[in-house]
Amino acid sequence: MAFECQGNTEVSEQYNCEKNSNSKAKKISNPTFDCHPKERVSIIDSSKQLPCNEILPNCRRSITDLPPALISEILDCLDPKELGIVSCVSKVLNRLASENQVWKEVYCERWGLPLVPAPLGLGLSDEKSWKELFVEREFRSRTFLGRYSIDVLYGHTEAVRTVFLLASAKLIFTSGYDTVVRMWDMEDGLSIASSRPLGCTIRAVAADTKLLVAGGTDGFIQGWRVVEGLPCLFNLKGSEEPNIEFRIWEHEGPITSLALDLMRIYSGSWDMTVRVWDRSSLKCLKVLRHNDWVWSLTPHDTTVATTSGSDVYVWDTHSGNLLTVINHAHVGNTYSLARSHTGDFLFTGGEDGAIHMFEIIRHSHTAYDFKVATWVPHSGAVHSVAFEFPWLVSASSDGKLSLIDVRKLLRTSRRSLGKSVSRVKNVDCSSVEPPQRMLHGFGPNLFSVDIGADRIVCGGEEGVVRMWNFSQALEIERRARAQRGIRLESRMRRRKLHIETSKGSRNDQCSVAAKNSMHSDRSNVWHSKRGMSSKVKA
Repeated sequence: MAFECQGNTEVSEQYNCEKNSNSKAKKISNPTFDCHPKERVSIIDSSKQLPCNEILPNCRRSITDLPPALISEILDCLDPKELGIVSCVSKVLNRLASENQVWKEVYCERWGLPLVPAPLGLGLSDEKSWKELFVEREFRSRTFLGRYSIDVLYGHTEAVRTVFLLASAKLIFTSGYDTVVRMWDMEDGLSIASSRPLGCTIRAVAADTKLLVAGGTDGFIQGWRVVEGLPCLFNLKGSEEPNIEFRIWEHEGPITSLALDLMRIYSGSWDMTVRVWDRSSLKCLKVLRHNDWVWSLTPHDTTVATTSGSDVYVWDTHSGNLLTVINHAHVGNTYSLARSHTGDFLFTGGEDGAIHMFEIIRHSHTAYDFKVATWVPHSGAVHSVAFEFPWLVSASSDGKLSLIDVRKLLRTSRRSLGKSVSRVKNVDCSSVEPPQRMLHGFGPNLFSVDIGADRIVCGGEEGVVRMWNFSQALEIERRARAQRGIRLESRMRRRKLHIETSKGSRNDQCSVAAKNSMHSDRSNVWHSKRGMSSKVKA
């Protein structure tokens, strides 16, 4: 510790620090403090006299001496990489960093709550901690640059306009011009069930584990509720049980987009409105009116983002007020829209073939938008975009899919979370990396795309559904990771053995040197005695 000493402050120059009763006093040139408990430091101008043993221990204190609540607040300001570094410092910090709730917060920010049967109240899910869940999901997200296989799903007789991947139930829902909603198994790619013809083109499908909805060009919403005990969740062919299947009529134009949350259904239409419905009563709660056809929408919490014409809107769903408008986001129509799980970032695709990324800063009654990045990977219109951290995937009329890693754009300090400031508005748009991967080799006019943990599903004008399976890359990476671990373990074992053998050889060398020195001393004594006897005789 450093003390500021004024002109009339006297500190003794030398003190004796005793480690034990047999230790000798050591003389130190620089001013030091006596560690004897009875002696004190004398300072003339200060009325307090602090014992030396109350000062020195403070020099050896660390963050682990702080109250646990304060340590938790400090760890909350760190990102996952920094938490991993902290956990390597000591066993105490490893335990605190591993149990910290920041892992749950970061997981939910990136991928939302995992849909598992185990409760999440204690921070455990399926007997895994939040840190383990985060590490596993982060590892899985890196496989989209690896090897893949393509499964082609046949069944539709005309173009496929919409696909939806329900990863939690391992199901895929598709529909299009043939007016039939089909359900597929995600693992083996087989068709499970199909609905009866609904009488018009189906341009939008949305689902969760409780409800499936499809929107038609005739302006209706067709819905199926879950059937308890049914492995595939929904009975698309029709059920004799009441209230399993329903249809809602209120839109006056074709329905182009649908979305669900826990309490509501969201629908967008070419009648220039977005309607918010109550899931239980199926009553319309809000009507959000636009100036042009509505192409896409995505809700988050109490807001919903929509695209109409070339503009992007953000609405408050409780009050129905407009929070912000991004005018002329694209040259031509803004066809597609995706959103991060935090709701802070929007991704748009348009008729000009460009993809834009915006950050939305929410205030109490308004919001502000900042353009973060722009990509132009396609030569045709971008009909669909989907986001699963950190990958943004787009489908275009040029018959190509682009994969964009936005990890670096989203990698911001967690200290700014919850504050009304932009975290990425200083990003240089000219330094944004191009798409990391382009998937092509099939026909033109891809209309819809969706992405899961290790799958990408796409449908288009060909009338088939293609599924890119990256689980093979995951298995290869797991094997490579295991081999790296084995090599590291063997390397550490060899190093430890080498250290032990080198210590043993050093001990042997020291013993041999000691013996040699003893023999040399004896010989010197013998020679000296012999020399003395010869001198005496002389």
